[in-house]
Amino acid sequence: MIKTPSEKLKGSIIIYRKKCQSIIEISDNVRYAGVVNAYGKTLAGIINPKIKPLMKSEIMKNELFIISTLMTLRKEPTGVLGKLDYVLLQHQKVSVLIFQKSNVTYYITIDRKEENMANEIITSIRKII
Repeated sequence: MIKTPSEKLKGSIIIYRKKCQSIIEISDNVRYAGVVNAYGKTLAGIINPKIKPLMKSEIMKNELFIISTLMTLRKEPTGVLGKLDYVLLQHQKVSVLIFQKSNVTYYITIDRKEENMANEIITSIRKII
C-alpha cells in the first residue's frame, strides 16, 4: 500500500519524538530537545519534565523560526566550507546545540552547569540523530 504524504509525515514525527526523548534521557541537564522544519514549524519537541522552561511559548516559536531560517540560508556556504557539524550558542544560563540533518534542524538546550557537554553529550546526540 502506498503511503500518503500525511501518513509519511506522521511516521516521521513519531521517529523524531523518539529521538527527542532519547536526547532528553542523555543527561538531567538537557532541558529541551526539538526538531523543526525549514519554516520553523516544530515537528517534535520534548521539555525535560524535571526542569521549568525559561522561555514562553511565543518567544520559543520565534527562536525556532530564526534558527531554522539561519540554517536554511547556511546551506549554500556548506558546499564551499564543508558540511556543518553543529552550532553551539553559549548563553549565561543555557547552551544551545543545533544540528542539521536532511531537511530538519535539531535544537537542544542544556544547562550551563553540564560539564561534559563538549564531549559526551555531543557524541551521544550524534549517535541518536
